[in-house]
Amino acid sequence: MREKVEEIINQIRPSLQADGGDVELVDVVDGVVKLRLKGSCAGCPMSQMTLAFGIERVLKEKVPEVKKVEAV
Repeated sequence: MREKVEEIINQIRPSLQADGGDVELVDVVDGVVKLRLKGSCAGCPMSQMTLAFGIERVLKEKVPEVKKVEAV
């Protein structure tokens, strides 16, 4: 499952990088994906919206085993 998640994150990454941010996969445990937001995403007040309505939505859609996405 980690490989699938990494593949999807690599597809999302260019959108984040276009705004000066980035994302790093930290771990996947029991369907919970742990991500670290970097660059301008790290301090952005909209980062939780990006995480929940962007990254989490796409991951759950493409990898049904994903239950939740958390920022660490």
